[in-house]
Amino acid sequence: MPHSLPPHPSLKAPNGPVVLCILDGVGVAAGDPDNAIVTAPTPTLDELYSLQPMCTLRAHGTAVGLPSDADMGNSEVGHNAIGAGRIFDQGAKRVEEALATGQAFEGDVWRELLTGTTLHLMGLLSDGNVHSHIRHVLMLINRAAQDGQSKLRVHILTDGRDVEGRSALRFIDTLESCLEEHRQAGLDYAIASGGGRMHLTMDRYEADWTMVARGWRVHVHGEGRAFASAREAVETFYEEDSDVNDQWLPGFVCADQDGPVGRIQSGDSVLFFNFRGDRAIEISRAFEDEAFTCFDRGARLDVTYAGMMQYDGDLHLPARFLVAPPAIDRTVGEYLVANNKRSFVVSETQKFGHVTYFFNGNRSGTLDDALERYVEVPSDTRPLEERPWMKAAEITDEAVAAIQSGTYDHIRLNLANGDMVGHTGDLRAARLAMSAVDLCVERLVRAVQQAEGVLIITADHGNADRMWMRAKDGSTQRAQDGTPIPHMAHTLAPVPVVLIDPTGLRILQAAPEAGIASLGTTILNLCGLSSPDGYVEGLAITRPDWEATS
Repeated sequence: MPHSLPPHPSLKAPNGPVVLCILDGVGVAAGDPDNAIVTAPTPTLDELYSLQPMCTLRAHGTAVGLPSDADMGNSEVGHNAIGAGRIFDQGAKRVEEALATGQAFEGDVWRELLTGTTLHLMGLLSDGNVHSHIRHVLMLINRAAQDGQSKLRVHILTDGRDVEGRSALRFIDTLESCLEEHRQAGLDYAIASGGGRMHLTMDRYEADWTMVARGWRVHVHGEGRAFASAREAVETFYEEDSDVNDQWLPGFVCADQDGPVGRIQSGDSVLFFNFRGDRAIEISRAFEDEAFTCFDRGARLDVTYAGMMQYDGDLHLPARFLVAPPAIDRTVGEYLVANNKRSFVVSETQKFGHVTYFFNGNRSGTLDDALERYVEVPSDTRPLEERPWMKAAEITDEAVAAIQSGTYDHIRLNLANGDMVGHTGDLRAARLAMSAVDLCVERLVRAVQQAEGVLIITADHGNADRMWMRAKDGSTQRAQDGTPIPHMAHTLAPVPVVLIDPTGLRILQAAPEAGIASLGTTILNLCGLSSPDGYVEGLAITRPDWEATS
């Protein structure tokens, strides 16, 4: 735990709390027709953007520890950066380097995985580089062949969320080409099963364990609709439902005349190749927990299980992993606790772990029960297109009550609508989502002003700022019927920073290259604390009366 910080030389803590409101997936971009943020009725945000000093921060690429500035940000690395106040090399970059240098294959874990009868690789198959990258899968396959693994199966989860909605066949063909090369060399390598990432296996925050149960039946028991190949499965699903997106493809198994070609059985090894943790924890628990009760797994499997990374350092889950995650210490939350600052944290299930676990440097649970209160609002399980308002109102109810209580020095919340509904590709739903968020922001502004606190409005990455696919020349990509092709991934857009303070504090324009890690220092400074050693420089804050006397 870090030591206490000296008082800030010029800033004093406000009478009310310092509130951080993260508008998930709300980037700042041109007012194109598919920008759900700009085209939605959002009078509060419009006024704040125009009347309050507002600047933007980078929330992608190297600004959040990703390999290059071509890599879009995501909620995990975004909340890590804000909560750490510094930039750490993140999963994608660490994994890329460990695989390319061979370091990932030098430890005991890789050797243990190769002792199984069959090596099963499981995870998200795309080049989105948010949860995984197909390049890593190919590197794993090639190294397994090089090291003499004779039998290998791949269990694929189709994306359609961090990449184009119907791009699964492109990745399947690339994977099959690699597997065929090794089959020609006499190895037994094949795709065994698959399905959409939002339909099976990749649940998070225990929102819907039935997703994991469906994946277990498909991957482990080989129970699912059978096809001769993964390509045949996806093509069939496309033909049967012209609206289905890769996220939601039904589960399937690849089978021959003898049945499923790749059930996971005792004596096998399993590597979950996603590097991001939130959607890898539950399937890891299903493989590792002895006293597992979340669904009926059937007969207990005796397999060697590992993750690409350790997905939960506090729970040591999984016990085996190829690449160590970043060791994030001295987080904003730890400094608040060390300085006896009281915190209230709230979001709905879909983003609860982001303002707790990820914000706290990948640490589960509260840092200090006496000084912190975490509230999780259960998310809806109905389709987001039907409920684009999600739980924004309920989250805001909790936050406003906390502001009015006079109990807390710091309050943080995440309104998930811009990201979660943005991922649906439904422009109308995304606009409704942003209108719901705008109403909640208005309530927060009023509550903070009445409490004489400070409100920081920002985001962790872009998403709803682009809802249609673009060609290289910037034009909208369209389907054969002329309708725009939905864009369902995050964007490279910068994110807003607006400071609302009734005493007149305001942010000076941030440097063009400033990133969201600077918010960590800014939060501590606004709480009246000096900047910690090694933190990224915070946003410059001033008052008009300071300027007049300077």
